[in-house]
Amino acid sequence: MNALELDFTFQMDIQTSYQHAITFAALKHTEQNQTIPGTPLPYVVHLSNVAMEILVAAHHSDHFDVQFAVQVALLHDVLEDTPTTTEELTHVFGHELATAVKALTKATDLPKSEKMFDSLTRIKALRPEVGAVKLADRITNLQVPPAHWSSAKKREYFQEATVILDTLKDVNTYLAKRLADKLVAYQQYLDQ
Repeated sequence: MNALELDFTFQMDIQTSYQHAITFAALKHTEQNQTIPGTPLPYVVHLSNVAMEILVAAHHSDHFDVQFAVQVALLHDVLEDTPTTTEELTHVFGHELATAVKALTKATDLPKSEKMFDSLTRIKALRPEVGAVKLADRITNLQVPPAHWSSAKKREYFQEATVILDTLKDVNTYLAKRLADKLVAYQQYLDQ
């Protein structure tokens, strides 16, 4: 097999795994009638936006497992927002991917004040690609805030994003810069 054929095979693997993950996630989130908060858009749009951040970051990152990261990106909210279990995710996608998604999922048995720090600690213990997904998720979420958010909620979300950046800035330089830029742009919403 020559280099061109090898590259084509690699691309097909990424495409196949992308389709498998996005189909699974779209079905799970659609069953919950989940939309992007404050919009009528189906939740799969958010998932594909996070995956796009990962795909672009892969071109700016050395030693980055894009296939694994894209699958994690597409599935990152399936445990938190749907009745999907860790066991089901493990059965369909394997232990490592299920562990990554679980790390990105806030523990329901902790007080709210501890949930994010617990998740970030679990994320930091895994491959850098998992932290990259967390950065990409927050980049994608730092859009125009939903109209029903109070000023306090907007400030809280901004502060959480700052903690995420401070904690995970070393896992992916490209995405850390993107998140830092998004935080600067998001400041316009804090005074509204």
